[in-house]
Amino acid sequence: MLMEFPELKISHLIPRYPIIQGGMALRVSTAPLAAAVANAGGIGVIGASAMSIDELRNEIRTARKFTKGIIGVNIMFAIRQFASLVQSAIEEKIDLIFTGAGFSRDVFRWGKEAGIPIVPIVSSSKLAKIAERQGATAIVAEGAEAGGHLGTDRSIMDILPEIVSAVKVPVIAAGGIVDGKGIAKVIRLGASGVQMATRFVLSVECAVSEAFKQMYLKAKAEDVVIISSPVGMPGRALRNAFADKIISGNVPKPDGCDGCLKNCSQEYCIVKALENSRIGQVDDGVVFVGNNVHQIKEILPVQTIIDKLVKEFAEEPENAVME
Repeated sequence: MLMEFPELKISHLIPRYPIIQGGMALRVSTAPLAAAVANAGGIGVIGASAMSIDELRNEIRTARKFTKGIIGVNIMFAIRQFASLVQSAIEEKIDLIFTGAGFSRDVFRWGKEAGIPIVPIVSSSKLAKIAERQGATAIVAEGAEAGGHLGTDRSIMDILPEIVSAVKVPVIAAGGIVDGKGIAKVIRLGASGVQMATRFVLSVECAVSEAFKQMYLKAKAEDVVIISSPVGMPGRALRNAFADKIISGNVPKPDGCDGCLKNCSQEYCIVKALENSRIGQVDDGVVFVGNNVHQIKEILPVQTIIDKLVKEFAEEPENAVME
């Protein structure tokens, strides 16, 4: 028998496909990308961290103009404006809120009061159980293969079964999943859905510069490195001149500071580094990326990406032996 998608039910929300586009800051996943994913039957997510309140409101409203599908936001707990961004998203009647890079108990209460599902991103069964007790409607289990800030050095294949067995809510697997075969692997391990970020950077609708996308396209497995971040967590990124400076300890200190993070080592400005990459100054910035970027060979429209994922998944034998 061939594989069939499980139904992903997050409170009252049921997407056509259990595919969530990861919410990538800074302004990597904005309204056009999120709306395109929602229109294709997945859940589109706006990366809200480091946006102003007005900018986030505008992104949500813009996404709503282009889709009647499911739209969420991803807001890092580590940012100083966490509470006000969450409240703004709630006021805009966002469908659901994803949050990671730290843990907030308050956000579950805010979500419950507003009737909006809260989906935390965790990397351990212990935190998954705490989140479920607090009121999480689903859990994103993120392994070390993910791009960006990492909460673990363990593979998604290791932590996923532990988290699935620890909670009753749906578990969404994240980290290094770039194709239908990867989706099938985590579904066999008990995931109810997947979160994919890196694959959607190489979409027509993603708002990053061409230079950013070309770095992804040309990347080899050995180009992916772990760097330190002022957030206080390690990050997975592509090797470039800036990453080499971080690794060697020669990265330039920030000229000034807007105080965007609750806690910041001030090793360098992560906001400026991510923004530089997004606009094309890739040698002067951080290019966050998932571990398996080298497996992606082309830039495609979101609809084509989803269609391809669905086809690849459907072709996987249900009882295939795990590698």
